[in-house]
Amino acid sequence: METPEALNHSLKPIRIVPKEDKEEGLTSMADHDEPLLSPMARLFHEPDCNLYVIAMMGFKTRIDPDLIKVKLMHTLLKHPRFSSLQVMSKENGEMRWVPTEVDLEKHVIVPDTMCLEMETSSDKYVEDYIFSLTKTRFDFSKPLWDLHLLNVKTADAEAVAVFRIHHSLGDGSSLMSLLLACTRKTSDPKALPSIPVTKKPKSSAARSGKWWKAFVLVRNTFIDVLMVIATIFFLKDRDTPLRGPPKVGSTGRRVIHRTISLDDVVMIKNATNATVNDVMLGITQAGLSRYLNRRYGEANKNKKGSTKKKNNLPKNLKIRATHFMDIRPSAGIHKLVEMMEKGSKAKWGNRIGYVLLPLTIALRENPLEYVQKAKATMDRKKASLEALYIHSMAESIPNLFGTKTGSGLCLIVPSRTTMWYSNVVGPEEEIAFFGYPITYIAPSCFGQPNAVMIHVVSYMNKMNMILSVDDTTIPDPHQLLNDLEESFEQIKNAATSRML
Repeated sequence: METPEALNHSLKPIRIVPKEDKEEGLTSMADHDEPLLSPMARLFHEPDCNLYVIAMMGFKTRIDPDLIKVKLMHTLLKHPRFSSLQVMSKENGEMRWVPTEVDLEKHVIVPDTMCLEMETSSDKYVEDYIFSLTKTRFDFSKPLWDLHLLNVKTADAEAVAVFRIHHSLGDGSSLMSLLLACTRKTSDPKALPSIPVTKKPKSSAARSGKWWKAFVLVRNTFIDVLMVIATIFFLKDRDTPLRGPPKVGSTGRRVIHRTISLDDVVMIKNATNATVNDVMLGITQAGLSRYLNRRYGEANKNKKGSTKKKNNLPKNLKIRATHFMDIRPSAGIHKLVEMMEKGSKAKWGNRIGYVLLPLTIALRENPLEYVQKAKATMDRKKASLEALYIHSMAESIPNLFGTKTGSGLCLIVPSRTTMWYSNVVGPEEEIAFFGYPITYIAPSCFGQPNAVMIHVVSYMNKMNMILSVDDTTIPDPHQLLNDLEESFEQIKNAATSRML
């Protein structure tokens, strides 16, 4: 049993094991027949981009760790990335995936929660435990993942599981699909989860309309690429209370979440003729505006001669979010299940791109304007190949300039934006992880060169908003969640009035 404090000492930072080290066997295991790590996977090992995925799952009942270990042997460990070491050759510096035997005792951690102090709430205990995890890093002595099982009752679960996975193992979409492949519907224990698929409407435009759309696509892509190039050389977001200090990627993160009604989000979508993603981005802009207005107001109180006013925001305040997205079709849950059960192959890896989303920070009389602005922004970005360009750049630059120089160039753009933003569509029905019904799913990241990340994921009739923040930059993350939730309520009330 290990406590968060003990983990700080037992887990070491990622490092390369030299041949003369006491673990020299790791280096000599590298075989040129083993697959190489992709440039993107190598990128996630650089000091300024040592990125991790962290996923929380709440359960309706307590968890039996022994049962989880047995199930993992027949599912997750069948995936080659979760049962392989990442080994660097001393001769040429190449990193390869080398299969190894996995000792689950080193990967499934069950802290002793019996010593939980009564004055510390269980929710705060879980938050602090995850905060401690984000301050530690893996080494190459074992596959780069672990699972922490916390049998403590929180406000919305009887137990909590926390997956921590290094981003070199795969992108968020692939990892989410793999975890879901380990679940089944509670209504039908043999059935895999149902994930909604967004279908693009078929266009009935005339030939001339298609040519115009092609022209708009090329024009928008050209403009977006110019903005990316400008960001590489000189363009960066202005300093605000949301911007973190240099090297913020190496700090611990507060990872917390808040659930709202997906049915209400869909109602807002219908009232504004938008998409669910548009609504959530609108809620994000509204919540950030409320939060920043408060922070600027508090700063003004400390200035001599300042006066209290409703709107404390600087004029024309605009920030940008790096919005990550999967740029290729998902491998599919069924294919991943076949891979784990039959050893078949499935598409895998880090194939992610991103777009730069301009966010206007302002207090608006009509809350629905936040959704309308978000819809206009997302419609504009959909008519661009910016994400594909970014992915191509991220893959080619390390090959041209080397991993170290390439990682620096690739990180310049997202590090010069204010925050990261991402969204994922989750299962429509209640699911169970190895037989344990899940109450919520809350994935996020840490290690990114920004102080704030907002992630949204749907599950059943719920929408979960997850924050991953540097607590020296955002000392009151729960207040930020409050602002997001209050903004949602205001937008919902405005949409309800419109629907009447």
